[in-house]
Amino acid sequence: MKVKITETILRDAHQSLIATRMRTRNMLPIVEKLDEIGYYSLEMWGGATFDSSIRYLNEDPWERLKELKKHMVNTPAQMLLRGQNLVGYKHYSDDVVEKFVKKAHENGIDIFRVFDAVNDIRNMEKAITVAKKEGAHVQGTISYTTSPVHTIEKYVELATELAELDCDSICIKDMAGLISPQDAYDLVKALKSEVNLPVDLHCHCTSGMAPMSYTAACRAGADILDTALSPFAWGTSQPPTESIVAALADTKRATGLDMELLAEVANYFKDIKEQYRCILNPISEQIDTNVLRYQIPGGMLSNLVSQLKEQNALDRYDDVLAEMPKVRAELGYPPLVTPTSQIVGTQAVLNVLMGERYKVIPKEVKDYVRGLYGRPPQNISDEIITKIIGDEKPITCRPADLLEPEYKKMKAEAEELGLVKKEEDILTYILYPAIAPAFLKGELEEEDISTLAVEQSPCASANVAIPTDYKVEVDGEVYNVKVNPVGGSVTVTEVQEKATSDVEGAVTSHMQGMVLSVNVNVGDVVSEGDSVCVIEAMKMENAIHAPYSGTVKDIFISEGDAVSSGDVILSIN
Repeated sequence: MKVKITETILRDAHQSLIATRMRTRNMLPIVEKLDEIGYYSLEMWGGATFDSSIRYLNEDPWERLKELKKHMVNTPAQMLLRGQNLVGYKHYSDDVVEKFVKKAHENGIDIFRVFDAVNDIRNMEKAITVAKKEGAHVQGTISYTTSPVHTIEKYVELATELAELDCDSICIKDMAGLISPQDAYDLVKALKSEVNLPVDLHCHCTSGMAPMSYTAACRAGADILDTALSPFAWGTSQPPTESIVAALADTKRATGLDMELLAEVANYFKDIKEQYRCILNPISEQIDTNVLRYQIPGGMLSNLVSQLKEQNALDRYDDVLAEMPKVRAELGYPPLVTPTSQIVGTQAVLNVLMGERYKVIPKEVKDYVRGLYGRPPQNISDEIITKIIGDEKPITCRPADLLEPEYKKMKAEAEELGLVKKEEDILTYILYPAIAPAFLKGELEEEDISTLAVEQSPCASANVAIPTDYKVEVDGEVYNVKVNPVGGSVTVTEVQEKATSDVEGAVTSHMQGMVLSVNVNVGDVVSEGDSVCVIEAMKMENAIHAPYSGTVKDIFISEGDAVSSGDVILSIN
């Protein structure tokens, strides 16, 4: 029986290598050729594409889906759905999940690959049920990882539960490239023996083992393999499509795909890759067996580098890698996939940068320990629970059972703000309330790749990053000046007055990010430890707490402002 191929170049491949920056205009000229190849499916939506389209590309992800689907007459359109998290970073109420899945199917999604970061079936059930009711193919997914509590027996139990929910196929999602050839053989063999469903193996090449694991999986009876066309393969992406097709060509598992057509399409993406060459971080292209120790998934490595650059702390990269498995163990060995990869990764970054472990704890980390993301694979120790949430008791029910219906309320809010031109805009606002308003109002601009090239590129002149934030003193007044390098020149793009650090009673930001909310007013009396504002950094909400009690005298920031580490945000006397 031939092996089927799911092509990831329109989603996971560029998410893994260029932080999900490929534009829709790069995809549309070639999608009809992709559709001719004979793939089992094209994974082209979901995951981080929704967020990145809005945040960086100034593109409507719903329009991308509709435009691509117009040109796909032969190949099913596939998306990655984070269960109750949809394509966001928290759980949404059941009415939002239902509306989103229906709209995604209505706009063109044929196959829903549904997973949960901690493999809690309760977090997958609603999305699976709705997708099945809509007539879509549902691929129930195992988030694969290794730890003392993750065994083949446990994975088979999980797959059995997914089959009982009427899933159409099972996916082993090896997002960090951890599965060895022997484990791939044993797990696929066990699943094929115990669960009467097609099995898909999805691996990243981070450790270098993925092609060998694919071969072993084929021997065990795997039905589908996920690959990426060679220009966007290897490293933290998937094995190259052409190589896997060629390796199987003279066997009983031959894919039947046309190598000449694959080569033609690959040549197109070679040219596309050159457009993004200067934002392609070399770390993402490398084979790194350290992943077997750190377990960082494909899409996370490039984002981790980006996060550290935002905080001007790239020199702490190795320290963060060493901290990550410690945090993961303390949080009950969650598989490192969105959103738990961000939860563990951001806490590890903060533990290193703050100089004291768990000195700063994002809201999402607290919510995870509270049980709001689901059951951890292993119970978290009482010591860590107390350190993170104090005397609170973690919940034991399905997290979404605690959420009130929110679609109608958020719809009214979006309409009042003048954000709604189509029903999908309501969902965009619900998923990303911090950035969606500016996007939906047309106030955002597409990210300038040339700017990123200067700031991040290994191919920039002399490998020197040009600073973009300066403090400038004019007639005794101190200003924070952000400059934007364009085409070799430097132009001032933002000048905002900031308080100096010698302000009496100054409260400073401990990280770079965007102000989500200011929780106090001038004249308010605050106690030491009170949350005075919330900053979004590294896709997490981080509260700034009053370092001492007193009265708020001045506030120097507003919602939506960008702040740097060390900026004074308010003063307390």
